Amino acid sequence: MKNTLTRNSRSDKVLKVFIYVILIALAVIIMVPVLWAFVSSIKQDSEFYGSPWALPEGIYLQNFADAWLTANMGTYMLNSGIVTVIGLVLLLVVALPAAYVLSRFKFKGNRILSMMFMAGLFININYIVVPIFLMLNNGDKVLRDIFGQPILLNNLFILGLIYAAMALSFTIYLMSGYFKSLPKEYEEAAAVDGAGYFRTMVQVIMPMARPSIVTVILFNFLSFWNEYIVSMTMLTKPGLKTLPVGLMNLMAAQKSAVEYGQMYAGLVIVMLPTLILYILVQKKLTQGMTMGGLKG
Repeated sequence: MKNTLTRNSRSDKVLKVFIYVILIALAVIIMVPVLWAFVSSIKQDSEFYGSPWALPEGIYLQNFADAWLTANMGTYMLNSGIVTVIGLVLLLVVALPAAYVLSRFKFKGNRILSMMFMAGLFININYIVVPIFLMLNNGDKVLRDIFGQPILLNNLFILGLIYAAMALSFTIYLMSGYFKSLPKEYEEAAAVDGAGYFRTMVQVIMPMARPSIVTVILFNFLSFWNEYIVSMTMLTKPGLKTLPVGLMNLMAAQKSAVEYGQMYAGLVIVMLPTLILYILVQKKLTQGMTMGGLKG
């Protein structure tokens, strides 16, 4: 019996060491490229001709100024921020009430609506971006005759609307599962106090679902902020391009100009907001993925 316990203890230790080694290796694989991009962003162009792993001789912040002003990364960041905020607001306004109704109420057509939203999970926006573009282009032909100018293409609000629509299925799926885990006693208590359905949803259910809502916001923020194909297709005017499209244009230009410091500075500008947001909401994100509806 004692030998068996000793053997099991050794096996547990070996397994734990193996898990730690895998986790450390994954952390290194993730962190090294990020740190390398940050280090490269403060190098002068002449330093790239030596060893790429060498530390910078000094801190050369002019790369960020060049990327921000000369390469218009500041304008691209503003456009990305506007589109992302519009997309998130529209998404939450539509998805949260829809998920609440589908998960808490039984009515005719509930199952069909749920299946339609779930079917949206299997549709990749990149595969239907051309039909969406043609639809908006045809709409602009009609609107051009009425208003004298196109409205649907090269429109940050329309791009935000497309982003919200493409994330609707996933958000409703995620929030519906969370709402279903909440005990109905909360709503019954609110009804006894005279609260209607809307007030119950806003004042009772939504505060309880805050960790899950934060999770949805973070995931969709990353998706909207880093999206490239739809933005490149729907926004053709240079002054309306979003940050990923602007970064790709910058990388294509700087490869021929051999200004690698400016290119990496642009890459850091793209990554920085997502890293800061993740650090700020990391605790809420963990809660949203692990906690249940009722605290014990």
